[in-house]
Amino acid sequence: MSPRAPFTIDQHAGQIKLDTVSAPTAIPGISEQEIDAVSDSNPGETVGSGDLDSDVIRTALCIEAREGRLHVFLPPLRCVDDFVDLVAHIEATAATLSMPVVVEGYLPPSDPRLDYIKVTPDPGVIEVNVHPARNWTQLTETASGLYEDARQLRLGTEKFDLDGHHTGTGGGNHIVVGGTTPQDSPFLRRPDLLKSLLAYWNNHPSLSYFFSGRFIGPTSQAPRIDEGRQDALYELELAFSLVPDRTESCPPWLVDRIFRHLLTDLTGNTHRAEFCIDKLFSPDSSTGRLGLLEFRGFEMPPHWQMSSTQQLLIRALILRFWETPYEQKLVKWGNTLHDKFLLPYYVRQDITEVISEFPDTSLQFDSDWFAPHWEFRFPFIGEIVQQDISLELRSAIEPWYVLGEEPAGGGTARYVDSSVERLQVRLRGLTEERFVVTCNGRRVPLTATGTRGEFVAGVRYRSWAPPSCLHPTIPVHAPLVFDILDTWSERSIGGCTYFVAHPGGRSTEQFPINANEAESRRASRFSAMGHTPGSVKIPKPETNPNFPLTLDLRWNSSKR
Repeated sequence: MSPRAPFTIDQHAGQIKLDTVSAPTAIPGISEQEIDAVSDSNPGETVGSGDLDSDVIRTALCIEAREGRLHVFLPPLRCVDDFVDLVAHIEATAATLSMPVVVEGYLPPSDPRLDYIKVTPDPGVIEVNVHPARNWTQLTETASGLYEDARQLRLGTEKFDLDGHHTGTGGGNHIVVGGTTPQDSPFLRRPDLLKSLLAYWNNHPSLSYFFSGRFIGPTSQAPRIDEGRQDALYELELAFSLVPDRTESCPPWLVDRIFRHLLTDLTGNTHRAEFCIDKLFSPDSSTGRLGLLEFRGFEMPPHWQMSSTQQLLIRALILRFWETPYEQKLVKWGNTLHDKFLLPYYVRQDITEVISEFPDTSLQFDSDWFAPHWEFRFPFIGEIVQQDISLELRSAIEPWYVLGEEPAGGGTARYVDSSVERLQVRLRGLTEERFVVTCNGRRVPLTATGTRGEFVAGVRYRSWAPPSCLHPTIPVHAPLVFDILDTWSERSIGGCTYFVAHPGGRSTEQFPINANEAESRRASRFSAMGHTPGSVKIPKPETNPNFPLTLDLRWNSSKR
């Protein structure tokens, strides 16, 4: 297919025209569909305004004055050239009359020469879909301009919870990749490219969790393939075997048919998937055959540079797999997926491996580029040092699960259980044979990192008690008291206390007004005091074969 000619603007006439495409002759009051119908039935004849039945409903331009402004309602048009010409005339007329107008009505016909930016109100957020970027410069200009426009309107891409937790807006920073036309899409030209991305994301879970929002897991907006059905990876391996080799030609619908029913959530929703192919080559409609792949596992970061870094990483991975397909076998993580890769240490370790794997020097990344993502995704809680032993607490990730249906407001509702939280305990300079760490009197299962004296572990606990949650009879475990116990003297050499709310019991009703107030609220919930005094009985190690890296305080060790 040869590319269409670009739009050109006639400054004297105030019109936008095409150099090589001539628009059909327009007849006042007659739509293009009617002209085509009459022309087909009477070839060679000229159609006039009196040749059509007066009862035929005709396309019209509606103009109405509302609330002190002039609204122009555009009719549906078949040709994008007619649409552009009509808008140019409206703009020229408004400029001549010095009268601002509001343009509304039908969208222009789909055409790769037009760029769209859509602003849609969504629950709790304003969703902005920007036009495609043809190069890196255009992409960064669009991102920086959008962030600046939002700031000027007192809008933001971040928010602060009542406890001061810094997070994204929840709307997502979904990244869509494709081509100018479906024929240009790399995923339709090379189905093995999508195969490489799916396999690489599966083998590197940090790509699913490092940039994600707080709502993750099998019932989230963008679940991983292996977070759903137990045999999902088995079926995915079978699908991989059906993907043609890069040297073979294949029809564009093949990639959709192979992966459509695998890239879904637990309910079969193809839109709620980490890799959404709704607009790749769907058989439903032409709007679903655009050759686009949507990456949905990305949260909106607070700065446009952070967003650009995410997109740069995706662009680099696509280029890498275009040149050299990823052929490694899928890793069946099982419970290790949530036991290990929800902790900040292992997520950072894995993303560092991803960054270091780029073979070409032109694609090398600096790990410092992702330091803001690290602090944003895993906020620092606090740290103490006792006898050269450092104990650091940092927020970790905890999946939120959708609960069963309950009656609400004359209908039914399904709540999300956000009452369980997780944090990471990291120790440096610890002598394993002498010291142990406890949380609320329970021994924390420390795991060596490979660096001498360094250990990490996860602690899972109930932070608050909502009316609807999993296991509602389990009480709240806060505050969390951490002790570094000396097994030789059977005493605590020091510790700290972490509160999930204000330590004085204050109930905050207003959200923080800025980052400084949010940080002060977070800092007030950590105390470098509160360790257990006196002689302490050293607790026995607790072994959880399903989650060996995590101490789950919801389990009563005496009943296991």
